Amino acid sequence: MPPSTTRKLKTKRTVVPRLPVAAGTLFAHELRSWIFENARLLRVWVPPGYDDTAAVRYPVLYLNDGQNLFDPATAFAGIHWQVAETAARLIAAGKIRPLIIVGIDNTKNRACEYIPYRSKDPRVLKPRGKSYPDFLRREVMPLVEGLYPVLKGPENTGLGGSSLGGLITLYTQLAAPGVFGRLLIESPSLFVANGKILEQNRQLHDWPARIYLGVGTREVGDAEKDAKTVANVRELESILHAAGLGDERLKVRVTEGATHSESAWAARFPEALEFLYSEN
Repeated sequence: MPPSTTRKLKTKRTVVPRLPVAAGTLFAHELRSWIFENARLLRVWVPPGYDDTAAVRYPVLYLNDGQNLFDPATAFAGIHWQVAETAARLIAAGKIRPLIIVGIDNTKNRACEYIPYRSKDPRVLKPRGKSYPDFLRREVMPLVEGLYPVLKGPENTGLGGSSLGGLITLYTQLAAPGVFGRLLIESPSLFVANGKILEQNRQLHDWPARIYLGVGTREVGDAEKDAKTVANVRELESILHAAGLGDERLKVRVTEGATHSESAWAARFPEALEFLYSEN
């Protein structure tokens, strides 16, 4: 195995840049991946009042497409999820406990890394998505756990994403059950490879403690395709119910008129975060 990126970055903890953020503190780490043979930023948000002593440890939520989470300057179309503002507000209101949120930047190979199957739409003939669960477990998570006081175990660890980022979140649960105990799945690209992810989901019985699943009714802007998109999400909902997930473990939000956009995902993020990380 190549040398640990965690060990390299750990020696630079005092010079890790802080990025502008509305609430809490956001740190940037460069992760050089030997699995994907490229580099990207990990954006690690810590809450107001963050204490990095060994006595205080935090749950952690990993989110794909990290560029779109904290800063409109880096977000697609200049619209971000307002993750820092939302998390800080929910923490201050006592609706969730303090947590750490990690944004995992995508790369120019986003589609290839987020799609685990050969696909015609989008066209990906050499998918790398089957390596993504290992990328998370062997590179991303060790780096974060080596630098920040995070609680371990699925009950304290979440994963989420939107669109293809939602697809790879679902696939990670298939490939690595028991690692993540909370999933945030927004507008997942369930159509990829003729819905293969749905068929595989039917065989899975080890689902996380909580799952938030969101979609809009105008995701594509075409009535027929929009209806199919919602139907796919409803099918996934049925699969999860059949696996034993009731209302205390699964929340599904179909938002009338919502599109396939950062603004729609930002609008649902407060509800999703509270559902996933409340202690009720």
